[in-house]
Amino acid sequence: MIHVENISKHYGSTQALEAIDFQIEKGTCFGLVGPNGAGKSTLMKILSGILLDFEGDIRVGEWKVSKDRSTIKQQLGYIPQDICLEETLTAYDNLFLFGNLYGLRRKELNPRMDEVLEQVGLTDRAKDKVVTFSGGMKRRLNIACALLHKPEIIIMDEPTVGIDPQSRNSIFALIHHLKKTGRTIIYSSHYMEEVEQLCDSIGLIDKGKLVEYGDMQSLLDKYRKPSLFISGVQITPEVLRSFGDVEEKGNGYLLNSSQPLLTLRDLVNYCHEQNLNPRRLELYHPRLEDIFFHLTGTELRNA
Repeated sequence: MIHVENISKHYGSTQALEAIDFQIEKGTCFGLVGPNGAGKSTLMKILSGILLDFEGDIRVGEWKVSKDRSTIKQQLGYIPQDICLEETLTAYDNLFLFGNLYGLRRKELNPRMDEVLEQVGLTDRAKDKVVTFSGGMKRRLNIACALLHKPEIIIMDEPTVGIDPQSRNSIFALIHHLKKTGRTIIYSSHYMEEVEQLCDSIGLIDKGKLVEYGDMQSLLDKYRKPSLFISGVQITPEVLRSFGDVEEKGNGYLLNSSQPLLTLRDLVNYCHEQNLNPRRLELYHPRLEDIFFHLTGTELRNA
């Protein structure tokens, strides 16, 4: 449905994006992952039509941004990283304001406001001023404003920053619902766990470059290494080296082995014989965090 074709962007002499190229299938959630300053928000603003000065092009179905910008923008719902609400107004008044900006008539806008408030779990706060809302409630209302005109493509830029668990779960449930109704979602985040849970495909971006892109499970399989994770006070690299290659991982160690199940059995027997009591001992499956580190040499949270 969406084809991003060789997108580059400069701010003066600084190159924010370099030759970004990927595509997104209809009815899926695409995760754009990278550290702060990697270029995620710049790319999201280009996708949403806010930034107009860039190289390359974007195709949405049969339309191109370079030729059919207004047609494409009608299909977009954009949720920016910064909350865009008038806090002195009620939730209803904010929705009415955005509905008018989208060109919705009162006859269709009134029932639509009730629908989106129900979707984000704020029906009972419809007549309350936004200034009384928690951060998570403001985030949810921000999303509701972007859904009023029933967009086919929803662009979410860091929608869960600084919110409570209840609001995060509400947003996750909404994303799953939107996918079921055929909507396409572009989801930007530096929280790897969220992306793994929500997204069908991903792009890993670092220093303005797309360092990896593809189907979520395919990427996890591509970088999978047979390994075990073990931690404990008595567990040291010296103890583990006879069982395979050892890497430090958090508060423990990864033990890479071509036959992890056999190694697991041998290690359990060894710990029993030596009276060692590991805190954790388990088969280890790679996460997006591991893939990012493999590709960039940097932990995402420290990048």
